[in-house]
Amino acid sequence: MKIYIVRHGETEYNRQGRLQGWMDIPLNEKGKMLAVSTAKALKDVKFDLAFSSPLERARETAQIILEYNRHDVPPVRVDDRLKEFNFGEWEGLYCTKDRCEIPVEFITNFFKNPFACRRPPEGETMDEVCRRTGDFYRELTRNGDNEGKTVLIAIHGAAMRALLQQVYQDKSDFWHGKVPSNCAVNIVEVHHGESKLIGDDLIYYPSALAVHP
Repeated sequence: MKIYIVRHGETEYNRQGRLQGWMDIPLNEKGKMLAVSTAKALKDVKFDLAFSSPLERARETAQIILEYNRHDVPPVRVDDRLKEFNFGEWEGLYCTKDRCEIPVEFITNFFKNPFACRRPPEGETMDEVCRRTGDFYRELTRNGDNEGKTVLIAIHGAAMRALLQQVYQDKSDFWHGKVPSNCAVNIVEVHHGESKLIGDDLIYYPSALAVHP
């Protein structure tokens, strides 16, 4: 099995530095352009299965990637387990160096030691995100019917890193050095139950356009 795990393209909330979480924010024009560049790079990959978070920015990214594909493409299946980290009552608030509307302690921990973060009001913990994305990953990779298939997964930044906890050798570095850029692609090969990362945060557009986070 080969799995292409793609973070969604840019949104206006990404550009503005606002927390999105479970808010259903669509791609902006730059986000669509990044998705098209990624789609063109992956146009010759024959996808047998496609999954997405139910949030529009992820679904739209998956749809653009499949729209440019040269093969017959599968329908996109949405799965709630692929949703982004839920920031609860803090969603929509600004979180930049110049304007931070949430507790500084939380955001410091979120990027340095996310498992130490307290639960946002009405939100969730990173442990919970890892459990639900891990459940999805194990269900996908342990299903014998999926052996040898090529899979597309459209997901979010923190949820991507949480899912890849099933793959990374160093699980202590949750962010794997950085927040993945919009439309970053991670490629995983699975053989006999063993997962190996063979493509690490690949981007298929000029690096000057990449923004962290």
